[in-house]
Amino acid sequence: MNQSIPTKKPRVAILISGRGSNMMSLVEAAKTSGYPAEIALVIANRPEAPGLEWAKAQGLPTLGMDHKLYENRAHFDGQLTGVLQTAKIDLIALAGFMRLLTEDFVTTWRDRLINIHPSLLPSFKGLNTHQRALDAGCKVAGCSVHFVRSKMDVGPIIAQAAVPVHADDSADTLAARVLEAEHKIYPNALAMVASGRAKVIGEQVKIADAINQHMTLFSPKLP
Repeated sequence: MNQSIPTKKPRVAILISGRGSNMMSLVEAAKTSGYPAEIALVIANRPEAPGLEWAKAQGLPTLGMDHKLYENRAHFDGQLTGVLQTAKIDLIALAGFMRLLTEDFVTTWRDRLINIHPSLLPSFKGLNTHQRALDAGCKVAGCSVHFVRSKMDVGPIIAQAAVPVHADDSADTLAARVLEAEHKIYPNALAMVASGRAKVIGEQVKIADAINQHMTLFSPKLP
């Protein structure tokens, strides 16, 4: 009798710098039956990052790599690649990793390195996204998951979720609403990449069997 051979799940490393709330959403999603990725390692460039303790409590391998102890950015990124390769990592998910990565690192992990950003890219790259959205009078804000390229917050977009901007919003209240959406779309986006459903073709992400590629499918229910 023929028996199907189980497919090995891609091994994912999550890189954080602080609390790692998006890391937590990925870890919780990976615990569910049928999720197509394994969270194999959590690394922080700040050894005191609270997210490391949370990950340890989940029984995950963790590592603190203090970036200040390395000669320069290239040295840190080279050592990081060595750690990831030794751990047989297939995919990397940046989750609040507050470091610009070198071009060599991004090239080494091209199309295996994803990030989440708290705006509807290509709008509002960089920092202070929520206040900038308010200052611009945006009626809709949101978040994006994308493959990483050497320039900051640039790369083929995998998924986006939109949230409304309220008239009485502050940067903090808008950030909280966007963060809820981040926690929903990031696990979905990682699942699509890990399963091979999301592929980069001509610097755009094509999603196999997608009914609607605008990804508002993953937006939270709004009041």
